[in-house]
Amino acid sequence: MSTELNKGVSSNTLSTGKKEGYFAWFHELTSKERRTFWSCKIGYALDAMDTQFLSFVIPTLIATWGLTKGDAGLIGTVTLLTSAVGGWLAGILSDRIGRVKTLQITILWFAFFTVLCGFAQNFEQLLVARALMGFGMGGEWTAGAILIGEVIRAKDRGKAVGMVQAGWALGWGMSALLYALMFSILPDEWAWRSLFLLGVLPAIFVIFVRRFVEEPEVFVASQAKAIKAQERASFAAIFSPKMISITVRAVLLTTGAQGGYYAITTWLPTYLKTERHLTVLGTGGYLAMVIVGSYVGYIVSAFLTDYLGRKKNFILFAVGSLCIALAYTRMPVTDGVMLFLGFPLGFFVSGVFSGMGAFLTELFPTEIRGSGQGFSYNMGRAIGSLFPLFIGLSSKSMALGEAIGIFAAVAYGVMIIAALTLPETRGKQLES
Repeated sequence: MSTELNKGVSSNTLSTGKKEGYFAWFHELTSKERRTFWSCKIGYALDAMDTQFLSFVIPTLIATWGLTKGDAGLIGTVTLLTSAVGGWLAGILSDRIGRVKTLQITILWFAFFTVLCGFAQNFEQLLVARALMGFGMGGEWTAGAILIGEVIRAKDRGKAVGMVQAGWALGWGMSALLYALMFSILPDEWAWRSLFLLGVLPAIFVIFVRRFVEEPEVFVASQAKAIKAQERASFAAIFSPKMISITVRAVLLTTGAQGGYYAITTWLPTYLKTERHLTVLGTGGYLAMVIVGSYVGYIVSAFLTDYLGRKKNFILFAVGSLCIALAYTRMPVTDGVMLFLGFPLGFFVSGVFSGMGAFLTELFPTEIRGSGQGFSYNMGRAIGSLFPLFIGLSSKSMALGEAIGIFAAVAYGVMIIAALTLPETRGKQLES
């Protein structure tokens, strides 16, 4: 019986000429679409790699330069703020000169200033180099998310964009491996510089992007239409009476996602170490669990955003993120339990972003998609980056765990409300 069934499946596959399974959609992509997919995924992974280097070298800089934790925090905050500005500017630029050219510029930008970080001689120089690097870091996400969102067909857009977003976890993992390698073969004072110097790798990747990746047809058609009509949409059109409601709600959605992410990932390690006195937080095993959980979360969310719809998927992962935050701050946990909780932590707080790129692509019309997507995501990043500050200030009058729980609840609550009020866009065809 099973043999006959297998034969039936095989003959059906042969007769239709299509592969079946979860990744059948990838096999149906054209060579142009595959090149675009890999260019965006690899580009985002390299962006993450360069960005995450700082988190690994902070202890060394504290020891060698005498940096305070406040200094290190300032570098991180300034990078987030400049990345928000860079993401918006890259969105505007992508509507003017194209998605592919903007992607190339942003990758070269963050690669150059990452390398410059390796030559810094003091805190001030590192702060400036890192701040400038942030412009390219934020810009790369915007250009890449728009590019892949416009190239992939509507029914598979969520999966494709989500799997590109998963490149962040891969880049995070690469930075951890390179950190371990460099610090095992070089003295600390040279190892941290070598990490930043490896930031040149994305610049080499631009050669591939320049040669093999083309502008999306929907964008080319839109540009031709604008030229023929002798009118070009202004970036301010996202604030027009027709679009302002969508823009504001999209900002609230991304603010909730990123505010919750920063609230949890910034303060949770401190809380668990200082108030729960757990030691597993600083181990490679715990970090590996979080990174693997993040990658799996991105992938699962990528498929669910096409299966359930954008809104339901956002709500599912927002609720999951809130539950994991409450579990960390309310449940009595041991080092052993904490090690395994690293997986669901990475799964939910990262997976919530997987459908973001596709959703924002579908919310805005082609002629202002770059401006709308760039502003919405990166304004959310700028506001969200303030949540760790609010938690730090609130912890003076309440327990740190309580402050984390309150602000995580506020952030994901805002995200859920925004998701409920925004239109469902699953399967939407992009107009030219």
